[in-house]
Amino acid sequence: MGSSSDRLFKRQRTIHEILGGGLAADVILWRRKNVTVGILLVTLAAWVVFERSGYTLLSLVSSVLLLLIAILFLWAKAAAILNRPAPPLPELHLSEEMVNEVAALIRTRVNDFLSVSQDMALGKNSRLFFRVALYLWLISFVGGLTDFLTLGYTSLVIVLTLPALYERYEDHIDKYAILGYRKLRQLYVKIDEEFVSKVRKWILEKQKLS
Repeated sequence: MGSSSDRLFKRQRTIHEILGGGLAADVILWRRKNVTVGILLVTLAAWVVFERSGYTLLSLVSSVLLLLIAILFLWAKAAAILNRPAPPLPELHLSEEMVNEVAALIRTRVNDFLSVSQDMALGKNSRLFFRVALYLWLISFVGGLTDFLTLGYTSLVIVLTLPALYERYEDHIDKYAILGYRKLRQLYVKIDEEFVSKVRKWILEKQKLS
């Protein structure tokens, strides 16, 4: 393991620590291969079903719920007739405490979102505005190339492959990424010296003359 200066962005933590170090990190980095492969296979099967059958997410969920409710209803009626126990369902109840906690969390997130949106709308945070605009444009551009289901599956595959590949080959990737970054810095300095500084100097001279 190299020093932090040899790492991309001079990071000191491992990829596993950056991803949280818990179950999610283990799954993303293939430390629980059975779970990761299972997620990929289930997601692939769902994507194939949606693509080939013509089902939408809403129609599939509605059909599954309808089938489930019908089975439970017939089970309960048959159990009553045959003096058998009813379907073993858990108590479906939301406590007031749980609802209040969820409501407080949602209210906090919404208020944060509204505050940030207001700052952007009033021009108080130009950098954030351009970042959000860029992200929205990228989402719009990618959304025009593919549908939401394919985009979601592709994103999941990327999340479950790229971090694991990076962790496995991070020494080589960091080496070439840092080398490329230094080359770009040198190119930027060269362009700035040869073109940008001359243009800046020319503009200042024009302003003095005027």
